[in-house]
Amino acid sequence: QLQLVESGGGLVQSGGSLKLSCAGSGATVDLDFYAIGWFRQAPGKQREGVSCISSSGGSTTYADSVKGRFTISRDNTKNTVYLQMNSVKPEDTSVYYCAASRWCELVDPAAMDYWGKGTLVTVSS
Repeated sequence: QLQLVESGGGLVQSGGSLKLSCAGSGATVDLDFYAIGWFRQAPGKQREGVSCISSSGGSTTYADSVKGRFTISRDNTKNTVYLQMNSVKPEDTSVYYCAASRWCELVDPAAMDYWGKGTLVTVSS
Protein backbone atom coordinates (compact mmCIF):
# COMPACT_ATOMS: atom_id res chain seq x y z
CA GLN A 1 0.00 0.00 0.00
CA LEU A 2 1.23 3.47 -0.87
CA GLN A 3 1.93 5.65 2.14
CA LEU A 4 2.13 9.43 1.96
CA VAL A 5 3.59 11.71 4.61
CA GLU A 6 3.30 15.49 4.50
CA SER A 7 5.72 17.82 6.19
CA GLY A 8 6.70 21.47 6.22
CA GLY A 9 3.62 23.02 7.74
CA GLY A 10 3.79 25.68 10.40
CA LEU A 11 3.10 29.29 11.22
CA VAL A 12 3.90 31.92 8.62
CA GLN A 13 3.07 35.59 8.29
CA SER A 14 0.81 36.90 5.59
CA GLY A 15 2.88 37.55 2.48
CA GLY A 16 5.49 35.02 3.49
CA SER A 17 6.46 31.68 2.03
CA LEU A 18 6.33 28.06 3.03
CA LYS A 19 7.28 24.84 1.27
CA LEU A 20 5.39 21.63 1.89
CA SER A 21 6.67 18.17 1.07
CA CYS A 22 4.86 14.93 0.36
CA ALA A 23 6.97 11.81 0.59
CA GLY A 24 5.78 8.49 -0.72
CA SER A 25 6.79 5.02 0.33
CA GLY A 26 5.52 1.47 0.57
CA ALA A 27 3.99 1.24 -2.89
CA THR A 28 4.35 -1.75 -5.15
CA VAL A 29 5.56 0.71 -7.77
CA ASP A 30 7.53 3.93 -7.42
CA LEU A 31 5.78 7.20 -6.71
CA ASP A 32 6.37 8.27 -10.30
CA PHE A 33 3.44 6.06 -11.25
CA TYR A 34 1.06 8.44 -9.49
CA ALA A 35 -0.30 11.87 -10.05
CA ILE A 36 -0.14 13.79 -6.77
CA GLY A 37 -2.62 16.39 -5.66
CA TRP A 38 -2.55 18.85 -2.81
CA PHE A 39 -5.82 19.47 -1.01
CA ARG A 40 -6.72 21.58 1.97
CA GLN A 41 -9.45 21.64 4.55
CA ALA A 42 -10.15 24.53 6.87
CA PRO A 43 -12.27 24.18 10.01
CA GLY A 44 -15.93 23.79 9.13
CA LYS A 45 -15.19 23.65 5.41
CA GLN A 46 -15.16 20.92 2.81
CA ARG A 47 -11.89 19.63 1.46
CA GLU A 48 -10.87 21.46 -1.69
CA GLY A 49 -8.31 20.85 -4.38
CA VAL A 50 -5.30 23.16 -4.47
CA SER A 51 -2.94 21.78 -7.08
CA CYS A 52 -2.07 18.60 -8.89
CA ILE A 53 0.89 17.34 -10.85
CA SER A 54 1.02 14.48 -13.30
CA SER A 55 3.12 11.42 -12.64
CA SER A 56 5.88 12.63 -14.94
CA GLY A 57 5.68 16.21 -13.74
CA GLY A 58 4.85 17.39 -17.23
CA SER A 59 1.42 18.76 -16.41
CA THR A 60 0.20 20.86 -13.49
CA THR A 61 -3.16 22.18 -12.39
CA TYR A 62 -3.99 24.91 -9.89
CA ALA A 63 -7.08 26.20 -8.22
CA ASP A 64 -7.85 29.77 -9.23
CA SER A 65 -7.35 30.91 -5.66
CA VAL A 66 -3.66 29.95 -5.68
CA LYS A 67 -2.59 30.58 -9.27
CA GLY A 68 0.48 32.75 -9.41
CA ARG A 69 1.25 32.13 -5.75
CA PHE A 70 1.72 28.38 -5.35
CA THR A 71 3.93 26.08 -7.40
CA ILE A 72 3.76 22.31 -7.40
CA SER A 73 6.77 20.24 -8.39
CA ARG A 74 8.17 16.78 -7.91
CA ASP A 75 11.46 14.98 -7.68
CA ASN A 76 10.74 11.38 -8.50
CA THR A 77 14.29 10.35 -7.66
CA LYS A 78 13.43 11.32 -4.08
CA ASN A 79 9.84 10.06 -4.20
CA THR A 80 8.74 13.52 -3.13
CA VAL A 81 6.26 16.14 -4.30
CA TYR A 82 6.48 19.75 -3.18
CA LEU A 83 4.13 22.66 -2.84
CA GLN A 84 5.90 26.00 -2.77
CA MET A 85 3.55 28.53 -1.21
CA ASN A 86 4.41 32.17 -1.81
CA SER A 87 2.54 35.34 -0.91
CA VAL A 88 0.40 33.40 1.50
CA LYS A 89 -2.83 34.86 2.80
CA PRO A 90 -4.79 34.24 6.00
CA GLU A 91 -7.41 32.41 3.94
CA ASP A 92 -4.74 29.85 3.05
CA THR A 93 -4.86 28.63 6.64
CA SER A 94 -5.83 24.96 6.47
CA VAL A 95 -4.67 21.45 7.01
CA TYR A 96 -2.93 20.51 3.78
CA TYR A 97 -3.08 16.97 2.49
CA CYS A 98 -1.37 15.26 -0.38
CA ALA A 99 -3.11 12.47 -2.22
CA ALA A 100 -2.27 10.06 -5.01
CA SER A 101 -4.16 8.66 -7.94
CA ARG A 102 -3.37 7.49 -11.42
CA TRP A 103 -4.63 10.79 -12.83
CA CYS A 104 -5.04 14.30 -11.47
CA GLU A 105 -8.42 14.74 -9.81
CA LEU A 106 -8.71 18.15 -8.17
CA VAL A 107 -12.46 18.60 -8.48
CA ASP A 108 -13.47 15.47 -6.56
CA PRO A 109 -11.23 14.56 -3.61
CA ALA A 110 -13.04 11.23 -3.35
CA ALA A 111 -11.43 10.21 -6.62
CA MET A 112 -7.99 10.14 -5.02
CA ASP A 113 -6.85 6.71 -3.91
CA TYR A 114 -4.28 7.37 -1.19
CA TRP A 115 -4.03 10.14 1.38
CA GLY A 116 -1.55 11.46 3.86
CA LYS A 117 -2.55 12.57 7.33
CA GLY A 118 -2.05 16.25 6.64
CA THR A 119 0.11 19.11 7.85
CA LEU A 120 -1.23 22.32 9.36
CA VAL A 121 -0.47 25.66 7.77
CA THR A 122 -1.42 28.75 9.74
CA VAL A 123 -1.08 32.18 8.16
CA SER A 124 -1.16 35.13 10.52
CA SER A 125 -2.36 38.55 9.39
